[in-house]
Amino acid sequence: MADIDSPPNVAPSDGLHAHVRRARDRWRRLPLPVRIILGIVGILFALWLILFITKGRFLKGPFERILTSRLERQVRVGGDFQLYFAPLAIKFRAEGLHVANLPWASRPDLFRAELIDSRIAPLSLIFGAKYRVPWLELRSAAVDLEWSRDHKSNTWTFGDPDRKGEPLNLPLIRRALLAGTTLRYRDPVLQLATDIGFETVRAQDTRFAQDIRFSGQGMMRDRPFTLTGGLLSPNQTISRGKNALAARAVAGATVLEVSGTLPGATELEGSDLRLVTHGPNLGLLFDFLGVAIPDTRAYRFTSALTKAGEEWRFTHLKGHFGDSDLAGKMTVSLPRARLLIDADLATQTLDIIDVGPFIGYDPDRLAAQGAAGAVETVGGAPRILPDAPLRVEAIRNFDANVRYTMRTIRAPNLPVSNAAVTVKLDHSLLTLSPLTFDMSGGHVASDIEIDARHRPVRTTYDIRLSPTPMGKLLARWGVEESGTSGTVKGRVQMTGLGDTLHDSLGTANGRIAIILPAGSMWARNVQLSELDVGTFVTKMFSGKLKQPVEINCGLIAFTVRNGVAAADPILIDTKKNVMIGRGGFSFRNESLDLAFRADGKKISLFSGQSPVGINGYFAKPGIAVVSPELLTRGGAALALGVVGTPIASLLAFVDSGDAKGAACGPILAGASAQAQRTKGGQPRDDVGRGTTAKDEKGRGSKGEQKRQDKKFLGIF
Repeated sequence: MADIDSPPNVAPSDGLHAHVRRARDRWRRLPLPVRIILGIVGILFALWLILFITKGRFLKGPFERILTSRLERQVRVGGDFQLYFAPLAIKFRAEGLHVANLPWASRPDLFRAELIDSRIAPLSLIFGAKYRVPWLELRSAAVDLEWSRDHKSNTWTFGDPDRKGEPLNLPLIRRALLAGTTLRYRDPVLQLATDIGFETVRAQDTRFAQDIRFSGQGMMRDRPFTLTGGLLSPNQTISRGKNALAARAVAGATVLEVSGTLPGATELEGSDLRLVTHGPNLGLLFDFLGVAIPDTRAYRFTSALTKAGEEWRFTHLKGHFGDSDLAGKMTVSLPRARLLIDADLATQTLDIIDVGPFIGYDPDRLAAQGAAGAVETVGGAPRILPDAPLRVEAIRNFDANVRYTMRTIRAPNLPVSNAAVTVKLDHSLLTLSPLTFDMSGGHVASDIEIDARHRPVRTTYDIRLSPTPMGKLLARWGVEESGTSGTVKGRVQMTGLGDTLHDSLGTANGRIAIILPAGSMWARNVQLSELDVGTFVTKMFSGKLKQPVEINCGLIAFTVRNGVAAADPILIDTKKNVMIGRGGFSFRNESLDLAFRADGKKISLFSGQSPVGINGYFAKPGIAVVSPELLTRGGAALALGVVGTPIASLLAFVDSGDAKGAACGPILAGASAQAQRTKGGQPRDDVGRGTTAKDEKGRGSKGEQKRQDKKFLGIF
């Protein structure tokens, strides 16, 4: 047979080299960017594979050293250590992990755990403000969170030990398994101390995998409280499952309940919660925030609650305190690490008793005793100005911007409605501006500033009354709306020092002015409006009792010096009379000592023409109609009646009718006593000199006394 040709022998190594050459050629033909990318992917895959196979146990030493350096805290792992990708999330597992505390802390470790096992989203370590932890397991763990006594440092702010403490920023944990885990929190400034324990049990609801139960107790401003609740983690088979939260905090009779859903165990952003709270006093509830508000009567409120960014938003807020309703919305945030409360609130019906605490009265006492509950006896004298102090230290802890409207105010003897106030608190500067309300057909606008940045507290008052119908304003004092066309307008400008309303007014300086423009007034007791018995009798017998008193102009003004208000002046010019008042009152001891006299412009019989006094105290005023001057004239009448005829006795009660009409310009301008003039333009010598003296006899003739006694009954 002929030989058959066979292929030449090829060495195996030659084939391998050819394959490598072809692969290298293909690699070289790839664009450079592609080769770089593929190289990086290859390196990462190699690292991933090494970590996955070794579980990253060889990183234990570097892990301890790097974290100790970065955190400036001792970090150590006592047992097994694993750090690798599984497959994409970072798996971190450590046994016997300890993170040391700062030297001033009351516990040696900030964190310790017999076991920590977690999954960490790797991109969250590079991007985003918070780390994302889809899964966390803790066994026999303890977390110690504590503020320093000066509130400048805390245990969870890492790095430089002298670094200013930052707010607590928890990682976003989706699901968790906790066993024998405790949390300890201490804040000396808020006077808050609490210890909470966590345990995980299997959920009864098949929609949830675990139920994290927590319970604890603590002290807040020397008041004990308890905290209980649970967090149900969703079953992994449930698409888009959310954690269901139910928590209840109780401090005495104050109860706060929160229920709803959270996207994650510590993921509050986008939460959908409902809050219910009730108790005897809202002030006790806000104490837990370190926020000072006035005491209230029993309350109950509900609200929707969610977190958006750095804000806690309370929406659809509604409920009641005492006998008053309240609705609106509120936001609580921490800009620049300082608590800020921003709110829009509205009340449809506000009971006057619930207003009491905002100016210093005890609401329970007002409810039980009515108006008498506002009066206390001090040194044997009644006092109505409250002595409840402003909580200066508490208002230093937060800022506020609150807008509050009140439609109807339930007060039988106070015709007030449609009130509104904007309350701003900026680093201990509290302003109520504007504070407005409608009263008897008029409008009151005011600006009040309470400066607690320095001691003593300085309060500035500016209260303005727009023209208000006199008939409506004074209806309960016998003034009839029918036949009354006169109006009243006024202004109060004062500044005082002190932590209480009483102290502030008791040291005040400023001016009070009430102006009566031209108009008419009819009062049932006309003799008290014109203080002229002759005029009253004349009207009665002539059938003109209901004829209104015609006011040309009037000014009731006081100059306030160190809490003492002196008439400056009191001058009312009517068609038939000129009424003058002297004296004053004191915010210090709330005493009154005023005298009013009316001089006729026409001759009048039966005119007592002597002062009618107003005395007593704010809480218990009195009227002295019979004065020493009137008794003296009565004695003169008796003498004339003895030596002459009965008609002669009437001469002692004759008003010569030489009263000087008043120039209305200075009156309507609210000018002081020294600026007042007669219609002829001459300075008035019968309106006092802006002091509290009542005794200023004489009406201008040369032989009459013009001395003003500056001693005011010794009460100031």
